[in-house]
Amino acid sequence: MTRRPRPLPGDDGAGHFGHGRGPAPGPGTSPSARPGRGAAPDRPGRMDRSDRSRTFPPLPQRSGARGLFAESWWGSAWLDALESTALDSARLARGRTYARDGNVDTINITPGRIAATVRGSRPRPYNVVIRLQELTPGEWTDLLDAIAAEPAQLTALLAKELPRSVAETGVRLLPGPGDLVPRCSCPDHGHPCKHAAAVCFQAARLLDADPFVLLLMRGRGERELLDELSRRNATLTARESRSAQMAPPKTAPGPLSGARADARAAAAAASQARRSTVAEERSQVTPGAGAGTDAEHHPASASASPAARPHSPRGVLARRALADRPLPSLPPPMPLPPHPGQTHALPDADGLPLDAEALEFLATDATARAHAYLSALRGGSALQTGAPTASAATPLPGPTPATRPDQPPAIGMSPFPALTPWQDGIRLAATAHPTAGLTSTTRALYRDLAAATGRSVTDVARAVAAWRQGGLEGLTLLDTTWNPPAGDFDRARSALAAADLPALRPRHNHLTDPARGIQLRFGHDNRWYPYESDPGAEDWWPTGRADPDPVGALTTLLGR
Repeated sequence: MTRRPRPLPGDDGAGHFGHGRGPAPGPGTSPSARPGRGAAPDRPGRMDRSDRSRTFPPLPQRSGARGLFAESWWGSAWLDALESTALDSARLARGRTYARDGNVDTINITPGRIAATVRGSRPRPYNVVIRLQELTPGEWTDLLDAIAAEPAQLTALLAKELPRSVAETGVRLLPGPGDLVPRCSCPDHGHPCKHAAAVCFQAARLLDADPFVLLLMRGRGERELLDELSRRNATLTARESRSAQMAPPKTAPGPLSGARADARAAAAAASQARRSTVAEERSQVTPGAGAGTDAEHHPASASASPAARPHSPRGVLARRALADRPLPSLPPPMPLPPHPGQTHALPDADGLPLDAEALEFLATDATARAHAYLSALRGGSALQTGAPTASAATPLPGPTPATRPDQPPAIGMSPFPALTPWQDGIRLAATAHPTAGLTSTTRALYRDLAAATGRSVTDVARAVAAWRQGGLEGLTLLDTTWNPPAGDFDRARSALAAADLPALRPRHNHLTDPARGIQLRFGHDNRWYPYESDPGAEDWWPTGRADPDPVGALTTLLGR
């Protein structure tokens, strides 16, 4: 009889893609089925969360047939369960090709769950989740008792081998037909699809390298198991020791005492090695300093013999540990690439709590701005020599923030001016579709931005046109006026008259002809920004590009 897994909770988010493959998920999500979660409530405080979540980088490509994906007997049993579940051998063959070609990205394994992304025919990778049933507490007790009773089994596990006797203890450790429940975000309704099959083939390679991966799939991490096996082995060793002491003098101790002690020591050593997270060893104390330390802490017992003093670990004086010491210099910065890097494509799946395309656009924009910032700082190897460059030390041209109320105070020496949320939203909208007109996509974008900022769609469209005309200065001139000093602004009227162009009426930084519906606005950057409106309507819209020559700006405006 095929043992079908019980309903698996916690698959209503990343694992639910609307294909209906496999049993329906439960209403709740157990902590043991979530990545990075700790022990379940029935095992409180058993192990830290990191032990129950392992992430593996993409495996390298490999050539060959099915045998290379399963070199161990337990890996072959895993693939046998996959093949017995598959309804279409052609999909398995395509999945094997996907795995062999390296289309499977990072794999995350938590109790009862294998999650990965697979690159297919579409630009966005597909989300794949493989479910299998965790062992119950009673099954774990039986399995651990069986392993602890045979020291050879524990020794084999520490050598990354899975003895057949462990899998034949009566506890279903390896999956059988129907135990693997795949789900994928692709439109293929196969069971499994080629993407899920590719993940299963790569999982077999992980099992070959480390059988503790299989135990993690069944519910418990490696450090947790080694600690528990060490405790059980110590208990059995103590029982054998008591039995040997109570036995008649001529009775030899049990034949397993030496092997059990060796297995216990190996398990304790492996558990300690995996539990240690200290990055560097403690500072070593010289013999002279060590003697001084002992004399300061134990002056009365300095003359006592070493055997008379209790054994305690030697520490380090606080003044020595906290003393200033020279630190190594930082490594030189990495070379700047000629072009910004390309952001990763997010998985294309329904039910995501975010807009994947919008997030990719923001990541691309941040990458491009960071690259431009580093390029401006580098200049003449500024980051390597520490000398500031003109781009990094000189603010952008124009008035100070105090004379421009719509701009917040500048922070740092970034080549990009600090922007308010409104200004940054307009910048992103203008650069998202720099040459697009009022299409359905841009209308939807303008509606969303207007709703988020409390403006009208017309205000957003006008502001986008102003940003495309002159960036932040163009957007500033859209709503604010200023009184330019005598000079270029006054000479502009004479230049227009000499070119036999229409006379414009000055007001603040504007030169306007209301009858024709044309206007030039003088910016802080000494450029002229053309505007147009229906005659007598006073509904001014940015038109064309800014020009440092007023004659050229007005000639272009009249030519429209």
